[in-house]
Amino acid sequence: MIQDSYSSGISNVPLMGMTIGDMLDSIAEKYPENEAIVSVEQNIRWTYAEFKERAERLGRSLMAIGVKKGDRVAIWAMNYAEWILVQFATAKIGAIMVNINPAYRTFELEYALKQAEVHTLILQGRFKTSDYVGMFYEACPEAIENRPGKISSEKFPFLRNVVFMGDIPYNGMFTWDEILEKGRNISPEELRERTESLSFDDPINIQYTSGTTGYPKGVVLTHHSVLNNGFTIGEGMAFTENDRLCIPVPFYHCFGMVLSNMACVTHGTTMVLPSAAFDAETVLKTVQDEKCTALHGVPTMFIAELKHPNFTKYKYDTLRTGIMAGSPCPTEYMKAISEKMNMTDVVIVYGQTETSPGVTMTTTEDPIERRVSTVGKAFPHVELKLVDPQTQKIVPRGMTGEICARGYVVMKCYYNNPSATRSTIDADRWNHTGDLGVMDEEGYVRIVGRIKEMVIRGGENIYPREIEEFFHTNPKIEDVYIIGVPDEKYGEELMAWVKLHEGFEMTEEEVKAYCDGRIARYKTPRYVKFVSGFPATVTGKIRKGEMREISIRELGLEDEARIETA
Repeated sequence: MIQDSYSSGISNVPLMGMTIGDMLDSIAEKYPENEAIVSVEQNIRWTYAEFKERAERLGRSLMAIGVKKGDRVAIWAMNYAEWILVQFATAKIGAIMVNINPAYRTFELEYALKQAEVHTLILQGRFKTSDYVGMFYEACPEAIENRPGKISSEKFPFLRNVVFMGDIPYNGMFTWDEILEKGRNISPEELRERTESLSFDDPINIQYTSGTTGYPKGVVLTHHSVLNNGFTIGEGMAFTENDRLCIPVPFYHCFGMVLSNMACVTHGTTMVLPSAAFDAETVLKTVQDEKCTALHGVPTMFIAELKHPNFTKYKYDTLRTGIMAGSPCPTEYMKAISEKMNMTDVVIVYGQTETSPGVTMTTTEDPIERRVSTVGKAFPHVELKLVDPQTQKIVPRGMTGEICARGYVVMKCYYNNPSATRSTIDADRWNHTGDLGVMDEEGYVRIVGRIKEMVIRGGENIYPREIEEFFHTNPKIEDVYIIGVPDEKYGEELMAWVKLHEGFEMTEEEVKAYCDGRIARYKTPRYVKFVSGFPATVTGKIRKGEMREISIRELGLEDEARIETA
């Protein structure tokens, strides 16, 4: 009998039926003196008891400035301890935290604030060339004339508050200390009443991901999905209160927020933040100095760490586990981190933002061969099936099909986007990932490609349509198509095929310069090819696969295209 590509993750551990706030309470009570957060750059060390107290104080502060259950509170910042406070404070009061990528510029910030109907924005100060306050004022100049808590903008009708994550008194913004002081006006009893009114099925988070419309879509996740996904991931790494996880991956992404933060907090594990932004040597030094037992990263990060000239200067004897995820993982680097960094129990997680994010995972007990060639088996309490994209019939094991997932992990919806929700989640609540995979006889899944055209560059999901539509705002460009081409460092890099209007000229440098300050730098194409037309089918459909093949040949990327990934 031919076995279908269907599996259901089994477990003798039930799902947790509680809110994120309830979970934090129980962990803080169980491990009050255990370190919760160590932020090396900020010289911060908070125990779980201190972390809970600070999260509750921030929660009362947000209530004091009018944040109600279901209001959207956006956080636009890098990996600081305050980011995690916002994550748990919003969960405590039932607000929906909106993750805004710190690489966003004004065009993208405006979209997120409007699309998510943000009520309160929390933002950091300048970082390197990014002036977050300046970009906000550019998007919302009215705020300069408004008093804190009284934002009035026709463009952003829901926006009321802006909080600066520091002590500089900017126009229209509360400082961090001012907002915390307001929390004194809300009693612990009022906070308790709010938390007791919450359900674990309530939405708690909006994370932006690109999609078929070409514009980012707001994935709505619940207490239940995020909490249990993080717990399962922590279990997969065999986390306990004695583990210490070094987290260089960004918090705004589901990797940092769930695979890292939530996996730690559900187990009383210590979250160690090496720096606000990734720096390879800082990670290596932090692992050694903080005696970290686990390390997370996308392949790009691990490659940078392994190839750092000072790699042998540091010790990794305390490491044992971690996760490499976010983009296809080169098998040679999986083996290298296992051997050279002592991460013999390193695992891989596969999923997407729409599934909270993990749906498959290898475990510490899987042999290294499984962990370098597959993305593991279905999560406990999660169903997987691989279907023929045309017929939607389940394919036999060993055959290629689209990966679909069902269970508590599946998002509630795309925020304010019912049509996109219906195109992703079918009538039977299966989430269609758009990824192609093969399931073997034991239920292990191997990723072989993507139906969708999404490009994954160093762990960043990029949808070409969004960038194509942006380039169409340039009066010189008649048409443009964005594709992904293989890259040894980032997995994939962006390439633009550009057709100019007749009579116009443009250089590759001008194309890239047009992106500066308008879209995130990681969305700027590395390669540009000027063309008079595009490969197409007889019906006029653009053949991006052929464009990719041509580009690989012309750019001499044949070796990169042959890199084996898990």
